[in-house]
Amino acid sequence: MNPRQQELAARIAGRRGAVRGPFRVWLHSPEMCERAESLGAFARFDCDLPGHLRELTLLMAARNWDAQYSWNAHVHQAIEAGIPESAVKAVAEKREAVFDDEADQAFYRFCREVLENHFVSDETFARALRHFGPKGLVDTIGALGNFTMLGMCLNTFQVDLQADREPPFPDIRGYERVVPDGDGPRR
Repeated sequence: MNPRQQELAARIAGRRGAVRGPFRVWLHSPEMCERAESLGAFARFDCDLPGHLRELTLLMAARNWDAQYSWNAHVHQAIEAGIPESAVKAVAEKREAVFDDEADQAFYRFCREVLENHFVSDETFARALRHFGPKGLVDTIGALGNFTMLGMCLNTFQVDLQADREPPFPDIRGYERVVPDGDGPRR
């Protein structure tokens, strides 16, 4: 690594414990790495969203992009932060998740519409706005965008799938979509 890459790697390791996953890729472009790390740190640690919803955002974007590394790195953190295991399983299986808390359900619906439809209905927007306000919704979009970029990076550069982990999604093996009953790749 050149001096700039070494400087960034030290900063990332200081904040996150080590240089792992996408940062090993992003360090090839130090300017991109610095900006991605800054946005990622904001989305994960500093935005106004409650911690459990930050983790839910990460899981939803990871599943939308089939980013197994992200999912595996955060699934237990999401559960520990308060996301029900049943909701985590539903997201993994691309089923509708149900939350007891009205704000959590509104948040989930908002994120799901953004990721799946690329648009949000007026009703969903108004419901989420009541719970999170304009700043919360802007932070949500920033987090979804950051975690989307993360998933794209992890899959494109085939970042470590953590061989010791059970594949989290029934329709993905390695970096390939498969028929859910395991009959082989779907191309």
